[in-house]
Order: sequence, then C-alpha cells, then structure tokens
Amino acid sequence: MQYSLNAYTEIQKEGLSGRELEASVISRAGLMLKQVQENWNTPNRSEKLLEAVKFNQKVWSFFQAELAEPSNPLPKKLREDILNLSLFIDKRLFEVLAFPDPEKLTIVIDINFNIAAGLRTKPELPA
Repeated sequence: MQYSLNAYTEIQKEGLSGRELEASVISRAGLMLKQVQENWNTPNRSEKLLEAVKFNQKVWSFFQAELAEPSNPLPKKLREDILNLSLFIDKRLFEVLAFPDPEKLTIVIDINFNIAAGLRTKPELPA
C-alpha cells in the first residue's frame, strides 16, 4: 500500500489536476499489467504479476471509495456503471491470479487505458 501511496503522492507533487492525476495513476496501473503481459515468460513473472494486480486493486478500490461517497458530483447512473466495471475488474484480477493467462489481462489493460483517456479529455461546457 505504501508503494502506491508514494507513487500517487509523487505524481501529485507535479501539479496535476485531480482528473490528470487519476488518469496518470490508472495509466500506470495499465502499463504495469501490459509489461507483465509482454514479458509473460520471464522468471520473475509471478512477482511482477502480483505487484501489478495489487496496484490495480488499490487504484480501483480508491475509485470505489470515491464513487460511494454521497457527496460525489458524478451522476448516479455513471457512478453505478463505474462501480459495476470495478467489480468486473476485481473478478478478472482474482481470476488471473488463480489461473494465470496473459490474454486475461487484455480487457483490464484496455479498460484502464480507456478510462485514463476519458479522464484526460476536457468536459464539455453547457451551451
């Protein structure tokens, strides 16, 4: 936990906005999984996989906590959709740990990168 907290704090020091910070952290989570996937046959795969899965779980747990807050400004339907997505990711990550397969990581990597891309876009202002 301390490792991800330090990474989060270090990025925050760079002066990123909340959305940019979230995008950066979730991109890092996706990159960690992608590196494991691309280096699947290395001797230290198990350790790297566990490290990447734990980091992803922490990131998504943070999102879950934020989305569960009654004061969260996102529309209720969007919060529910993202929470459901996070449950899918939790399930997939546990599945990968139980039955390792590099292809099982693809969907989580794609979701992480797509969420990060969405966070990096500027919200449209009402007309």
